Amino acid sequence: MESAIPTWRLALTVGVVALGGLLFGFDTGVISGALLFLKEDFHLTSFQEGAVISSLLLGAAAGALWSGGPADRWGRRKTLIVIAATFTLGLLLATLATGFWTLVAARVILGLAVGSASSLVPLYLAEVAPPRLRGRLITVNQILLTAGILVSYLINLWFADDANWRAMFGAGLIPSVLMLVGLFFVPESPVWLRRRGQGGGVTAREEGGSHRTLRGMLAEPVVRRALLIGVTIGAVQQFAGINTIIYYAPSIMQRAGLPATNSIMYSVAIGVANLLMTVAAIPLVDRAGRKPLLILSLVGMAAALVPLGCALNGSFGGASHTVSLVSMGLYVSAFAVGIGPVFWILAAEVFPPDVRAKGVALCVLVNWSANFVVGQLFLPAADLFGEASVFWCFAAVCVAALAFVVRTVPETKNRSFEEIQRELASGAQH
Repeated sequence: MESAIPTWRLALTVGVVALGGLLFGFDTGVISGALLFLKEDFHLTSFQEGAVISSLLLGAAAGALWSGGPADRWGRRKTLIVIAATFTLGLLLATLATGFWTLVAARVILGLAVGSASSLVPLYLAEVAPPRLRGRLITVNQILLTAGILVSYLINLWFADDANWRAMFGAGLIPSVLMLVGLFFVPESPVWLRRRGQGGGVTAREEGGSHRTLRGMLAEPVVRRALLIGVTIGAVQQFAGINTIIYYAPSIMQRAGLPATNSIMYSVAIGVANLLMTVAAIPLVDRAGRKPLLILSLVGMAAALVPLGCALNGSFGGASHTVSLVSMGLYVSAFAVGIGPVFWILAAEVFPPDVRAKGVALCVLVNWSANFVVGQLFLPAADLFGEASVFWCFAAVCVAALAFVVRTVPETKNRSFEEIQRELASGAQH
């Protein structure tokens, strides 16, 4: 069924709601520069520095888990308004932080907003978009996510000379307030309204769906298959190592023999590559399809990780730093054109309407939990086994995921939610 929202209002709606993706990227990226200066102001220990970073990831996991219930009970729009208000509160608290614990509290609040937005924004965009445009409109969220990371790096660079970490956080208040105000002018999800009934009353099916337990969801073969697809792709997106590149690119380059004299500039370069290839994915998700992009992405990532590991092993001698740079560029590009945006699209497409919010929330919970695990274990694993071995393990994850995608993931491009459910039901019976 085509979206009943007029084209001009659909464009406004996508622009406002996708600011949640921008804030997702901004709040995860801004800490990389701000931490260089606030750690000196607050005299943070190494443990406290790690706590400032990981507190957002833990908050995001909790936010993803929380978002499904309110989105079903209150509606997508009202829940998004709460999320925008939470972004604003967290950024304000971070800007005015007076010490370690205030900053951790701010990061937890921001994490709650980031996790909830990462779950609900693509879900809402999927429900307001016509099937022929659904992939592209959800990818707008991913573009703004990568743009948010890049913007945060540029803002960090702008205020670095003055060591003004408060201004780095404060800049995020502009999109958060715009999102909060703009949400009062966007429509409720038509899919959610149809499930509630024309008169606003709760249907029997909706009443059952709103209070569906995880055990009840798993009793349905279609939901089990949808969860298998969403959870697996969500975990692979992180266990394939993307955030080790995003977070640790300067140190990786330094170990490969390239002087890492300006970590923020290296981050900007990675952010630009990530953004450009995500933009390139826009026309492809609804033309080439989700499954071919996943296959291409995983093949490209595995192919880039193998020489990256060899370069870190010193196998290329004096050319190791060049091979490392090229490999990381190819890896980020392959990620951004495929599994980066496609995970969020598939998670928003494969679940039945009455459990979609909770299903997406579970997939995003797994994604954030995997993000946390990889972020915490990468450096200890690299010290224990060597960076080369860790990146080869990431390559093995990509190869295993490739086999899973070929056998299990359906193509969803240009299909209505009803058609996708029929294919999942057919597959679940075999």
